[in-house]
Parts: sequence; structure tokens; C-alpha cells
Amino acid sequence: MQSSGQHSPAPALVLEKTYQEPSALTPLVSVVVPIHNEVESLPHLVEAIASVLQEQQVSYEIICVDDGSRDGSVEWLQQQAPQRPDLKAVILRRNYGQTAAMAAGFNHASGRVIVTMDGDLQNDPRDILTLVAKLDEGYDLVSGWRKDRQDAKLTRLLPSRIANGLISWVTGVELHDYGCSLKAYSAELIADMNLYGELHRFLPALAAIEGGRIAEIPVRHHARQYGQSKYGLDRTFRVVMDLMTVSFMKTFLTRPMHVFGFWGGMSLTLGTVLGLYLTVLKLLGQSIGDRPLLILAVVLILAGIQLFCFGLLAELLIRTYHESQGRPIYRVREVVD
Repeated sequence: MQSSGQHSPAPALVLEKTYQEPSALTPLVSVVVPIHNEVESLPHLVEAIASVLQEQQVSYEIICVDDGSRDGSVEWLQQQAPQRPDLKAVILRRNYGQTAAMAAGFNHASGRVIVTMDGDLQNDPRDILTLVAKLDEGYDLVSGWRKDRQDAKLTRLLPSRIANGLISWVTGVELHDYGCSLKAYSAELIADMNLYGELHRFLPALAAIEGGRIAEIPVRHHARQYGQSKYGLDRTFRVVMDLMTVSFMKTFLTRPMHVFGFWGGMSLTLGTVLGLYLTVLKLLGQSIGDRPLLILAVVLILAGIQLFCFGLLAELLIRTYHESQGRPIYRVREVVD
């Protein structure tokens, strides 16, 4: 996505939503749609969503989050939202990216179920209730699988398959299609998750960290009718970096010293053994000043000490993270008396 408008310092992209018990006026479904330059698709998409949900007599709201559009999307939303009680427009000040747009949508959603989908008409609104029905089986997140995906094979399908396999392997959450935006979430799960950076691709993995139950079902996928795709091969590097972050969070979020301490201990032990070996050689009268092994021993000892220090700092940061936000280190699904 391209930035637009006046540039100001980017705020922290963490929008925390506090879960509240549903009331009689709470809509069942909140449909969150991030928008960036989709003015041609918007009218058709909003009407299609409304038509499907009204036909099934489901209470709903549509939340369109404009992420710095410059093609008339903002003007259309500003014109339509006051006229439609089922449409809420959230206009961001500039282009922050899809993760921030989704976080803003989550923060303004009031439904008991939150469904996300793209604004380019490639996702089919008819699948919304299928996802919601699957969610009612006891899942916290239901992800769509574009089994018959209508995209370019070389630039979209092949990189996507490689990425999905890699993400499933690293995170332990096996899905066919991490990139599908069409997903359904329980409001309780969303209240426990904070989004930042570009972690929208890893929402199922983040849900697994929070103890969520996850399912995946096939959904329809249509070829793009208007405009051009906002994604390219340049996102591969960002996906890899975010994957490393999610992997660390999944395994060591509450115990970072375990990873830093392990490798620090290994490095310090190996460096000490080499140092003792060189000391014995020195006592036997051999010269060790020009041996590369001496430099290696010193580097390993220093690296081990630094890793231990990183581990201690990470432990302090984790405690600040949990205690400052009042976030527990566990999640309760239910209490049975």
C-alpha cells in the first residue's frame, strides 16, 4: 500500500478492545472490511453483504476502515454512512497498513462475532454465515481456505503455498491458506489479542498463543473485477521477519530467559573449555598468542555473557508487558462449579 496525505509520526499500532457481555441490542455479526483505493468495488460489496445477511434475518453491522485511500473511497463512505444505519465508516488519517486497519475495525466492532474480508470483491459474502455456523460448533476462529483461488499462479499462488507451508511448520498451526482475509472470530478472542506491525497474516497463530480453538473451511474466491492488487513479491521479506516474531512469541513469550540463557550457557561453556585448553598449552610452554582459537574463545565468552544479559533484560520487559497492562499469563475458557 502507498502512503498518502500529510505524514506525521506513526503512533503505536496497538488498539486494545475490552470485551463486554452482549446485550439485546448487540448485533450478531460485525463485518470488518479494510479499504484502500476500492471505490469501484465498495458499493457492490456493501450491498452484497447487506443482502446476504438481511435475507437470513441476521443482525449485523458493516465497518469499512479506509486506510488512506485517494480514489474517492473516503468520499463515498462519508456520503453513505450517515444514510445507512448498518454502515459505519472509520477513516484513518493516512495509510497505516492492513494490520492497523483491521485493528481499528476490531476496536469499533460491537458484534458477538467479527468477520473480516477484503474490499476487492474476491471474497464472497455468501460464505459469512458458513463461517459463523462453524464458529458456533465451539471454535474461536474459523479461517477461510481459497481452495480454488483465482489469482496468478507464478506471482501469487506459488509464493503463497510456500509461505503457508513455512508458517504452518514454524507456528505449529497447520492451515492451507493463511493469506485469506475471510475469517470469523469470537469477540472474546479479539479482546485478548493486540495487533501491531504487520501481524494480520498470523492471526490464527496469535489466536493459538491465546489458547483459541481454530478451524478452516473452504470458501469461494473470485477474480478481481476492479483495480489492481496491492500485494507483490516484496512482502516476502516482511512475512519472514514477522514469522520469526510470532515463533518467538509462541514459544518464549513468558520465559525469554530460556532461549537466551540456553544459547548463552552453550557459548560461555564452549568458550571456557577452549580457554582452559589454551591455558594448559601455555603452561606447557607453547605460544598461544597468535592462535585463532584464542580469539574464538574470547568471542564465545563475551557472547555468552551478552546473551545472559539480553535474557535478563527480556525478562524485565516481559514482566512490564504483563503487569502494566494487567494481562494474565493464562486464559480461562470456562469455570464449572
